[in-house]
Amino acid sequence: MTEETKPANPAPLGLMAFGMTTVLLNLYNAGILSGSLGMIMGMGIFYGGLAQVLAGAMEYRNGNMFGMTAFTSYGFFWISLVAILVLPGLGLAEAVPASAMAAYLAMWGVFTAMMYVGTMKLNKSLQVVFLTLTILFFLLAIADATGSELIKTIAGFEGLICGFSAVYTSSGIILNDLYKKTVLPL
Repeated sequence: MTEETKPANPAPLGLMAFGMTTVLLNLYNAGILSGSLGMIMGMGIFYGGLAQVLAGAMEYRNGNMFGMTAFTSYGFFWISLVAILVLPGLGLAEAVPASAMAAYLAMWGVFTAMMYVGTMKLNKSLQVVFLTLTILFFLLAIADATGSELIKTIAGFEGLICGFSAVYTSSGIILNDLYKKTVLPL
């Protein structure tokens, strides 16, 4: 492939889609936003979900197994989360009990912890994203398992750190590439 036809880096798209959607959901979890689930679910399907799946497909084409696995998995996480929340209201599934939701979130925490280990070969900024996401999944799982609103609120604020770290990382990749120098350290 020549320099003129080199594909764009899909990582900023995937990271921004993840980051913005994560920020919005965790503004809700932290109690800062209310009555916003419809907006969050729309973001979850289309930006957090589909945009990340597309970024994962582009990473596949670029031969980036880590990026392909991360973006595709988290894209489908958002889509599955929206389905879990919406299907019962449509009469297409039973509501998921808190204990099952805790298991769902804990499994995503296990997956994310494994992916975090992979970031040790990548930049510090991605390490922050995956470490804070691992913590977020486990905090949310504990909140659902215990019914603790305090832990859910703490998770919401921790999730804001996670989401904004992904937005920062995306912005850094874009700006550093555009300016051909370090504008935002990664």
